[in-house]
This record gives sequence, C-alpha cells and structure tokens, in this order.
Amino acid sequence: MTRQFSLPPVRVTLVLAALAFAFVLALIAGPTMVGAQVEGDRGISAVVASTDIDVGGIEVDVSGSNPEDARAKGWRDAQRQAWAKIGGPSLSDGQLQSLVSAVVIERERVGPRRYVATLGIIFDRARAGGYLGRGGQRARSAPMLLVPLTVTGGTQLIYEQRNDWQRAWAEYQAGSSKIDYVRPSGAGGDSLLVTAGQINRRSRAWWRNILNQFGASDVIVAIAKLDHEYPGGPVTARFIARYGPDNTYLDGFTLRVANPRQIPAMYNKAIERFDTIYEAALADGRLKPDPTLNQSGGSIDPAIQRLIDAGRQAEAAAAAQRRAEQAERDAAARPAEPTAQPTAAPTAAPVVVSSFVVQFATPDANTIDGTLAAVRSTPGVRGAATSSLAIGGTSVMSVTYGGSLSELAQALAARGFTVRQGSNALAISR
Repeated sequence: MTRQFSLPPVRVTLVLAALAFAFVLALIAGPTMVGAQVEGDRGISAVVASTDIDVGGIEVDVSGSNPEDARAKGWRDAQRQAWAKIGGPSLSDGQLQSLVSAVVIERERVGPRRYVATLGIIFDRARAGGYLGRGGQRARSAPMLLVPLTVTGGTQLIYEQRNDWQRAWAEYQAGSSKIDYVRPSGAGGDSLLVTAGQINRRSRAWWRNILNQFGASDVIVAIAKLDHEYPGGPVTARFIARYGPDNTYLDGFTLRVANPRQIPAMYNKAIERFDTIYEAALADGRLKPDPTLNQSGGSIDPAIQRLIDAGRQAEAAAAAQRRAEQAERDAAARPAEPTAQPTAAPTAAPVVVSSFVVQFATPDANTIDGTLAAVRSTPGVRGAATSSLAIGGTSVMSVTYGGSLSELAQALAARGFTVRQGSNALAISR
C-alpha cells in the first residue's frame, strides 16, 4: 500500500515565499559580488618619476660636537660618497651642496655627538649634467609594463590586495633609470587584467590588448619568492627578473633578512638590483619590444612565418622555372623560316625575391599598424615585419619583395607614400 504525503497549505506558502525571497536576494547580490572583484583596499599609485639623479643606500657614521653638527657632517659625507659613486669630478663641499636638490633619510640614529644613518642623495640633473658629461643624459628604453609578483605561502599575489612588493615598486624613484617603467596602480580593473596567470599566457593578441590599455610596448616581470623559516623568524627571498610575452628568464639573486620587519628594506635593495639587471639587458640588446606584439595579422609564430615565406619563395621560383621550360618547348616545336635565321624565343625571367630595409616615422602605435597594413597590401610585397620600433621616432621594417629596390620604391609611391631611396634601403612617409 503506497502512502502519499502532502505539506499543509500554510507550510507550502512559507516555502514559496522563502524561495522567492532567495531569488530576489540573488538578483540584488549578483552585481555586488562581481563588483567586489575590483573593489576593496587595493591600488598604490606610483610616485611621479623625476629626471633627477637619485643615489641611495649611502651609509654614514660620523661624530660632532652636538647632534646638529654630527648630522651636518654626515650629510656632507653622504654627498661626497654619492658624487663619487656616479663618477663625478672632484668638487668642493660648497659646489656639491649647490648640485643637491634633496636628501632622503632612509634610516637614521642621532646621539648626543654621533650620527649613524643610511641616506639617499638626489642631484639636480640640469645642474649636475654639465659636470657628468654624457652621463647626465641617458637614452631610455621603450615603455615597459612592470608586473610585480609576490609568491609566498603557496599563493601568488600581484594586485589582488595591497602588498609591500607592489608598494616598493610604486615608491621607487625611476626617473634616473634607463628603463621606462609603466607601473599600474592596481586599482579598479587592473587586478582583473594583470594576474599571475597572465604571465604564462603566450597569446600575442591578448597581450596586445593589455599593453594598449597601459600604453606600453612590452612587459617585464619582477618576481619575489618569500620563504619564512618560522613565524617572526628569518626570511629568505629569491628574486627573478623575466620579460616579454614568452616569460623569458633574464637573471636572479637571493637576499635574506633576520625577521619580517626588515622585508621592506630588503625590497628596496632588490629593486636596485632589478634595475641593474634590466639596464644590462637593454645594453645587450635583449630588452627590446617583441615585434610579434605589433603584427596586425594575428599571433603567428615567427618560425612558422619564416617557413611560410620560404615556401612562397620556392613556389614562385618553381613557377618561373616551369614557364621558362614551357617557352623553350614552344620555341623548339615552332618550324624554322627558310629566309631568316632562327631566333630564340624569349624566356620569362624568374622572379627574384629580395629583402629590403624600409624606415618609417612612427609618432604613435596606430601609425605603426596603418603603415604595416599599407605596405603588406602593396602589389609584389610577400611579407613585412618590424625589426626595430621607436614610438615617437623612426622605426624599421624588413620587406620581402619580388623585384628590385627601385620597383619597390615605385610600388610604395603608388600607394601614396613619399619615398626616399638610399643604398639598399628606403625611407617612407605620408
């Protein structure tokens, strides 16, 4: 015998009301839950980068007749040390004082007659540049998006919440560096665009969208891996410098402090080491924008693109050879005229595919995309790719063309470019 159970009418009404209330609550809380992913206590704005010459980490230990006298002697000693550190010529204390725009107190202890401190000295570049010669003016890299990644306790942290590693980079005075750092604040949607997973993503189209958001040409990654021996005890940090959409390794080093309170000071030292690594990579030619990030035709691997170009060249050469052989057969089958000497039938010359250097002005990123698209659509052009980018200056592309340099110049002029021809190279502009 089957028994059937039913809820009383009052209980059914309560259940339906509870379900309706839960549905309305979900509709209201939905946007709040999504908004919580980009809200909260996060976001550290970077300091305004000054072009002055900043020399930090100068340690002094001097004595004086009173605290004020000891501090004055310490500051003068720090100025002399900083000036020697950047290779300045011999100057008096009065001359050095006129070149200093600020003294940064990183750490100090003042006694009745003793002054122990770690100071930073900032020299005014306009005044000090005359003594430093070419060292006063420094060429900088293309804009590089900085991604500060902290790895600790099995978690990876960038902008999800405020952290000391991002704060150290935000407070770093990068005006005197050769690297043009682009440092997002981490507020708003920055924490959704730049994540730890993005670092290992190879898609050029995805990276191109992110770099365009921040006005950068490429990406550099500064990784800090922290290992706490025990709560409140020594901390060992492994720092790794990487760059590019392929997450290429540059260099790494290890620092150690006695307790977590010393981590911010360790970060400041680490950033100086990172800047040295990136400047060395820039000097070696390794730290330069990846040309595949500016190709508008999709994210094709450079090796695959070279294979495609080689295949097209081989196909063109084979077609030219077939036309030549067919012309020879036609000439042989044609009857000879008795009153005239037989003449050889003209044969089609094989198409010679060559690679030429083309310089073009690039005031902004849109000009790069437009110029590449126009050159690639020029008749006879088999391929075009940038080999050197300089936003606000002159960039260089390598153009594969089926013909001579003069023919390429005429074809580009027909596309509306003003063409100047040099030795195996062209310069175009609109």
